[in-house]
Amino acid sequence: MSDQHPPVTPTSLGYFVIGASDLAAWRHFAVHVVGMMAGDIGETLALRLDENAQRLLVEADDHDDLNAVGWCYDSERELDAAIDQARRLGATVEDGSATLCATRHVERLARLADPNGLVHELHYGPAMAPMDQAFRSAVLRGGFVAGQLGAGHYVAIADDRAATERFYRKVLGLRLSDYIRGEVAPGGPVLEATFLHAASGRHHSVAFACAPAAKRIHHIMVEVADMNDVGLARDRCRAGGVPLMMDLGHHPNDGMFSFYCVTPGGFGLEIGAGGRVIDEDAWAVRSYTRLSDWGHQPPPG
Repeated sequence: MSDQHPPVTPTSLGYFVIGASDLAAWRHFAVHVVGMMAGDIGETLALRLDENAQRLLVEADDHDDLNAVGWCYDSERELDAAIDQARRLGATVEDGSATLCATRHVERLARLADPNGLVHELHYGPAMAPMDQAFRSAVLRGGFVAGQLGAGHYVAIADDRAATERFYRKVLGLRLSDYIRGEVAPGGPVLEATFLHAASGRHHSVAFACAPAAKRIHHIMVEVADMNDVGLARDRCRAGGVPLMMDLGHHPNDGMFSFYCVTPGGFGLEIGAGGRVIDEDAWAVRSYTRLSDWGHQPPPG
């Protein structure tokens, strides 16, 4: 990208849009296992992590996959600049309808698809929940780490590494955090993952890797403020029969202490604490050779 057009970077990952064949199962999982706050179920299920009206929107369909992600900008001017950037680089960008904006609880949005079929919704003006509906979790000791840092992160499955990297770093303007190139298991294939962050600095809002998978993503992540809530969520998974994908462990790059469980959609959910926030002026890109410092082992059997 030329010096005439410095990259326009989203402030944060605003929300996830998930397709689900069983909304009731998602509501139970999100509220009673993970600790989110939910509204009533209609054709959609709105889930909250903080003062925003919604951070996960679960839609009734048969895909059981991540359908879209929302990238938040601080102003309409920044949104316009992001749309111009995407179009200059050859992306097809469509304006979101008033109905879609109302469903997403934002003032305005524009949509484009990445090379792997995931829809990205660029938006500004997310709705806040009324003061008398402050976020409350039925199970968490603390709360979620969201707010200005955004909803969390996701790890996308890429068909074409170069095309995917160009989309995220050029079209969306996300910033490089680091790389991990390491064996998934001892003696197994080497996985190369690229980690990217938005302007507000959560270590990564998205990572991507080329790997065989049935879904568009490997997992999404939500962060809790109290480390004890990681362990308590793991206990609730075990007690409630929610399958574990990977047990407790620690990542070297983002510093996250976490475990992974299987969502009702069949992809993973990482529940973590202690994630790193990037200071852009002091950050240096590094490459790691292990996905985890310790742990994150699949459950036995």
